[in-house]
Amino acid sequence: MKIAILQRDIEWCDVRANVRRADAAVDRLEGVDVVVLPEMFSTGFVMNPEGVAEVDGGESLDWMRRKARERDCALAGSVAVRTDGRYVNRFYFVTPEGGVSYYDKHHLFAYGGEDRSYSCGDERVVVTFRGVRIRLLVCYDLRFPVWCRNRGDYDLALFVASWPSSRVDAWDALLRARAIENQCYVAGVNRVGRDPACLYCGSSAVVDPYGRVAAFCGRDEECAAVAEIDMEGLRAFREKFPVLGDADGFELL
Repeated sequence: MKIAILQRDIEWCDVRANVRRADAAVDRLEGVDVVVLPEMFSTGFVMNPEGVAEVDGGESLDWMRRKARERDCALAGSVAVRTDGRYVNRFYFVTPEGGVSYYDKHHLFAYGGEDRSYSCGDERVVVTFRGVRIRLLVCYDLRFPVWCRNRGDYDLALFVASWPSSRVDAWDALLRARAIENQCYVAGVNRVGRDPACLYCGSSAVVDPYGRVAAFCGRDEECAAVAEIDMEGLRAFREKFPVLGDADGFELL
């Protein structure tokens, strides 16, 4: 499987502009199976979602469905969504066949006020696509290893993020840590640019199960990077060095 990470700048609260620019970026990719966009890729990380959040099945999701079908790849990214009278930070995974899976962000970023505007999800979500089991996670989840713990049920963890430049060293370190401790691939897609609250520098990456960086977008610029998910190599590594079988047996949330 080939995975593409798209490190993007985001026009503040302008869904149409962001979807249009994402559409052009996806068109520049060739021969990939999964394309991953940042957290809230169509609006930026909005803490006042009233009037901005889309109804579930809105413009961003419609575009993801159309583009996944057109390009014969899965699209992944989170959107501010209004559903059942509440707001959620919803990470969509959309397949070319029209299938839609989603994960509602569990760890809301209280330091930035996300918990005052959004409701948290409590469901662990793993999707299978083209032979790879994929765990969906969002930004702040990266700091919580218990929530991220591999139960032997996923091969690739996707983290979409709006992670500020001031804490980017933690981002880099935690992506590698989650890959090593869970014996999995990790793809972390962060935005670049500025919003009313923060500056973002990207540093998006795909990390292999050994903690080695397989693809990297660098800092302070829009870019795309592609990595190969080597399932045969992953299975061989897990069989030779079965770390997950020795994991602590504490109850997972």
